Amino acid sequence: MADKLLEVQNLKQYFHVGGSPFKPKYVKAVDDVSLYIDRGETLGLVGESGCGKTTIGRTIIRLHEPTGGKIIYDGKDITNVDMFPYRRKMQVVFQDPYASLDPRMTVSDIVGEGIDIHKLAPTKKDRNDKIIGLLERVGLNSEHANRYPHEFSGGQRQRIGIARALAVDPEFIVCDEPISALDVSIQAQVINMFEDFQEKMGLTYLFIAHELSVVKHISNRIGVMYLGKIVELANNYELIFHSVHPYTRSLISAIPIADPIQSRKNKRIILEGDVPSPLNPPGGCRFRTRCRYATEICSQTEPELKEISPGHFAACHNLDKVQ
Repeated sequence: MADKLLEVQNLKQYFHVGGSPFKPKYVKAVDDVSLYIDRGETLGLVGESGCGKTTIGRTIIRLHEPTGGKIIYDGKDITNVDMFPYRRKMQVVFQDPYASLDPRMTVSDIVGEGIDIHKLAPTKKDRNDKIIGLLERVGLNSEHANRYPHEFSGGQRQRIGIARALAVDPEFIVCDEPISALDVSIQAQVINMFEDFQEKMGLTYLFIAHELSVVKHISNRIGVMYLGKIVELANNYELIFHSVHPYTRSLISAIPIADPIQSRKNKRIILEGDVPSPLNPPGGCRFRTRCRYATEICSQTEPELKEISPGHFAACHNLDKVQ
């Protein structure tokens, strides 16, 4: 039986954006999401910009305080507890390697900050040795330790961010679109690095990305988000080859195919209309305004995320039509 490291139950994250005291307005960035991640696995999370992927990641590690729901880590409810003991166990690699590093700090201080806070090196020599070892593991060297972030390329800065996350020997890492700002040639190197660290250190990842082609390569299971909701969740193979939700199918059809002959045969599913405003999402199924299979029930009732086959969940009223 798999060992659950992390579980979220009915997680909600609403942001107050104005309105009157009697009628406040909220963006429901994450709305009643439940999922789990087994120890040592990678759960990929994909969807359009603004669907709530990053917010889920930040809420799980309590960079945002959840509006509702539960966060359970290693069997313990951490929704309202002091997070300091868990900061060592739960780390994050941010999307923007330019904005996530303090320009006033040297690489040594950036990577060593967590070591200092959690008192993981008894002597200065131990601290320096640990920092140099981390830099070498991510493809940098000792000469880089005394430089500042502006002296590095985007790929090198992301490596510094990864070294910072690894410095406290974590168990779980939120990878928040860690390759989206990098060149394609560098993306493959960073992905391989994540996989190598997972194999050697037994790490567990929540891997957030736009590109399904990247997520399917690194993930064991994949969740698809739309306007704050999980619309489909399954293992890697099942989601790519046996997806049932119309939104998932449109994302899969957009994956580039290297073979030009096969690419021409591939039928691209183009969604009509724009993504609705998260301030005023459609009633019922949130995807119905862009769905070719939408019927009257889609506007009246919100579909539940149901298990349609072992380990495969989908939220759609008209799966028989889609199939």
